Amino acid sequence: MEKEIGKIKKNDTTEIMVRVDDFGGRKGLTIREFVTSERYTGFTKSGVRILAADLPAFREMINSVTDEDMKQEEGEGSEPREKQKTFKPKAPAKKASAADDELPDY
Repeated sequence: MEKEIGKIKKNDTTEIMVRVDDFGGRKGLTIREFVTSERYTGFTKSGVRILAADLPAFREMINSVTDEDMKQEEGEGSEPREKQKTFKPKAPAKKASAADDELPDY
């Protein structure tokens, strides 16, 4: 089962697409880049998948962002894009490696 929720234009060839899908027997929310060009048309590896069990926590995080948080300072950013049905996700945090857990002996 796949259900497209919405999309946001990133640039002339790329959109950020949000959809509910079932991958490997596990339902979730997928936020992924979709490219349309002469060489390739389809989803890229850039994106994230939120499992259905994690959706309440993700929704709480997104809903905690206020208009004030997103207010741009004078001269910052670009002109606002036309309003669309969905949101632009932040990049996921870098995963720590097992080596990061090791502390040096002093």
